[in-house]
Amino acid sequence: MLTSDVVSDPDDVDVDIEVYGWVLEHRTVDVVAVAAGTGRDPDAIRRSVARLRASRLLHVSPGDPSVAFAVAPDTAAEQLVAPLEVQIREQQRAISGIREDLGRFLPHYLGRRSAGESLEVLESLEEVRGALNRASLACRTEMLSSQPGGGSRVPEAMEEALRRDEEMLKRGIAIRTLYHHTARFNGPSQAYVSAASALGAQYRTAHELFGRLIAFDRELAFIPVTDGSWGAVVIREPSTVAYLCDIFDQTWDLASPFSAAAGQGLEEVAREIHETIIRLLAAGLKDEAIGRRLGMSLRTARRHIADIMQELGAGSRFQAGVAAAARGLLDLDAAAGPVEPE
Repeated sequence: MLTSDVVSDPDDVDVDIEVYGWVLEHRTVDVVAVAAGTGRDPDAIRRSVARLRASRLLHVSPGDPSVAFAVAPDTAAEQLVAPLEVQIREQQRAISGIREDLGRFLPHYLGRRSAGESLEVLESLEEVRGALNRASLACRTEMLSSQPGGGSRVPEAMEEALRRDEEMLKRGIAIRTLYHHTARFNGPSQAYVSAASALGAQYRTAHELFGRLIAFDRELAFIPVTDGSWGAVVIREPSTVAYLCDIFDQTWDLASPFSAAAGQGLEEVAREIHETIIRLLAAGLKDEAIGRRLGMSLRTARRHIADIMQELGAGSRFQAGVAAAARGLLDLDAAAGPVEPE
């Protein structure tokens, strides 16, 4: 039997039901009589009576302890639930009080941003998460996301994002996400994309991405701060948000569906990464910059670079560029073009 403070095993429940039925009919908790009538052990009867009284299902007469009355279960439940309901109401009042007290500070927090200001800097990870959650709940039509870094996302963070994306997809929100090609080689990324794709989300990869971006309804955008922290810049200015979304759309149109990363598709991805590294080497980028551009670790980037240098028989980046051009592996116009600063 389950009460506010008593939990019994199934055998006890059977005994309690028999004793309750006996008392209901005979109005007595005389142990000898109940034991004889139910065929149960006297000690089991005593324990059962104690449990039933604790559950408010039995009421013993103050004048004669052997006389007892069975109480209706709903009446007993009301007696046990009443103090809990009092506690709940007190906690609800406390919650309302906390919200009211802290709500007084909200105008001051929002006041730091004038009505016409279109940028807000979130300095902590907690602020960023809170803002993303609010934006996800308020989202009406679509979410666009560019997630550089290949397989560098933490599995725990991806699980949290999957739960948030699932709630949006259930509301009919369209979700499109860009990854680096290197994400195709990462197990957690593959599992995440598989799970979210089954719910209706779309994923593509590219050998280079413009940076990290999350945009909601083409009205609100999040980009990272430049100091390397977990902060973010929230952008509401319509023209800037539209510009960022246009860049996303252009990259999306040139990207490859994530699902193509199997068999020959995987070989094609590896070839694109290989060719891009050759181009960036010829353009003079350092190992660290190449790794950032392609969403791979410095160690992985250096391993690819070493393999390419050995394959081309080159001892320097310049020699690698000359050898690659001689073999027709390099788009000279692309290699000669300007390279953005890293």
